[in-house]
Amino acid sequence: MSDQDQTPEGDETPDAARGPEALHEDGLPGAPIGGDQEGEAGPTRAGYVALIGEPNAGKSTLLNRMVGAKVSIVTHKVQTTRARIRGVAMEGRSQIVFVDTPGLFRPRRRLDRAMVAAAWSGVADADMVVLLIEAHRGITDGVRAILDSLPERLGRKPVALAINKIDKVKSEVLLKLAQDCNAAHPFVKTFMISAERGHGAADLKEWLGTEMPESPWLYPEDQLADLPLRMIAAEMTREKLTLRLHQELPYELTVETESWQEREDGSARIDQMIYVAREGHKGIVLGKGGETIKAVSKAAREELAEFLGRKVHLFLQVKVRPNWLEEKERYSEMGLDFRDGNG
Repeated sequence: MSDQDQTPEGDETPDAARGPEALHEDGLPGAPIGGDQEGEAGPTRAGYVALIGEPNAGKSTLLNRMVGAKVSIVTHKVQTTRARIRGVAMEGRSQIVFVDTPGLFRPRRRLDRAMVAAAWSGVADADMVVLLIEAHRGITDGVRAILDSLPERLGRKPVALAINKIDKVKSEVLLKLAQDCNAAHPFVKTFMISAERGHGAADLKEWLGTEMPESPWLYPEDQLADLPLRMIAAEMTREKLTLRLHQELPYELTVETESWQEREDGSARIDQMIYVAREGHKGIVLGKGGETIKAVSKAAREELAEFLGRKVHLFLQVKVRPNWLEEKERYSEMGLDFRDGNG
């Protein structure tokens, strides 16, 4: 087997229901920046909201719920969000730019340290912070460490508390948890939500809209994210790999979009490279007879076609790079600062 393996052209996704859309200058569907902000009464508001919490607290699920589309990777595995993912949501005359940060945890590797640094950096730049805590897990050691860090990290920056997965515990447990959390930190507001089911999410979004500073909108009204399409495409493929491989493969893989070609028929050809750390990992990604990578390619291609509203030709290759976790270029592709990984 060669170092690079390509999925066959015949696996291409059928045409999406919608035709090609005009792309904004950053590659995302959208209108000119600012949208149509005239003709309605009242000032416009815009600001950044950072979502923080332990890994798997539900930040990505909440971000996708708020935006109304999938812009952040969601799996049952922890630490799947690596970079700061910004999703753009409209709430009346307010534009809320949500920053889905990597989960806050005790870092051990260079990649871990870079992810945690990105998380706290996203918090520092935000107008409002929302701390997500899982209702059924309560105040864990990790949550306690975050609570203890808030005064030093944020000063007087307002922080709201969102207790997530409320369907998993009884009401008296929720009330006690809310009291304990507010005793540990002076949250400006507490919300009981289920990001997956949507309970309480509308109330949180409405309140955040009123808390945003008066400002022109920062992005086109119909733009969903400020990530380059190349990174969104890579994240979609990485999510499919994570879901497909379950416990078989460590987190030591990454996906990069190497080329993106717009075709005359309105479709896009996307070539991606999957980097793994060991030769044995490559075989796992490929699967017997290429079965695994074909399934991953098909799932990623279909989701990309739906997201873009047009046909996508996706080609995946696998390459072994034993030291990719120590390569500066890999961190740049993930939207992380290589220097933040220094011990």
